[in-house]
Amino acid sequence: METEFGTVAGWTAEAVRALGPEHAVPAGCRGSGSEGALRWLADALDLRAGARVLDSGAGVGGPAGWLAAERGVRPVCAEPMVDAVRASATLFGLPSVVALSQSLPLADSTFDAAWCLGVLCTTEEKAALLAELHRVLVPGGRLGLLVFVADEPLPPPLPEGNSFPSSAEVDALLAGAGFTVAARAEADLSDSSAQWQERADAVDAEVQRRHGEDPRWAQAQEQSGRVGALLGSGALRPRLLSAVRD
Repeated sequence: METEFGTVAGWTAEAVRALGPEHAVPAGCRGSGSEGALRWLADALDLRAGARVLDSGAGVGGPAGWLAAERGVRPVCAEPMVDAVRASATLFGLPSVVALSQSLPLADSTFDAAWCLGVLCTTEEKAALLAELHRVLVPGGRLGLLVFVADEPLPPPLPEGNSFPSSAEVDALLAGAGFTVAARAEADLSDSSAQWQERADAVDAEVQRRHGEDPRWAQAQEQSGRVGALLGSGALRPRLLSAVRD
């Protein structure tokens, strides 16, 4: 996963610089949500201009960049991969910190809202991650999640480094961390506009042109393909949730 979220993140920023800034958000949201999913979460979090929002596990910052442009909020990105944090600062100019979601160097009750997109299923430390998000939110603050859930055993080949929770496990973890679920929905990750998809594909093509012979590119593509196959079969389901900090 270091290749997928580290090395390829740096390559993505390089490709966006070559193709133009309009490619940044679509490329930066690859694997972290579609236009429809981001809009659903922003609405569910009731985000208003000027709100203080944390993107925990922000990757290269695409979703946070979308939020800043679409809703006028003030995002802060936290991401453990140094290359991704550098890409986020380069592409979107957002304040960013290198940090694990389960160990945030941020003060208590700092943020009005937070979201965590496709991150809960990348760690075994799920309870610690949610406890940290609870800590940095103000009382009554809202949390948005995109979680890939598996309610039955998954068929191989499985992606490396993932720990997909069940729907019931997600609900129990949120309750245990002090959150009350306010809304939930199944995500359609293919609902982005044709222009959005074309720009994301253009960045992938540029990265492949520059680095396609690097074995790390093949490794990242293999990982992404395994997740895609599980999603396509319905064995893995993308779920959106919003919850309120008690």
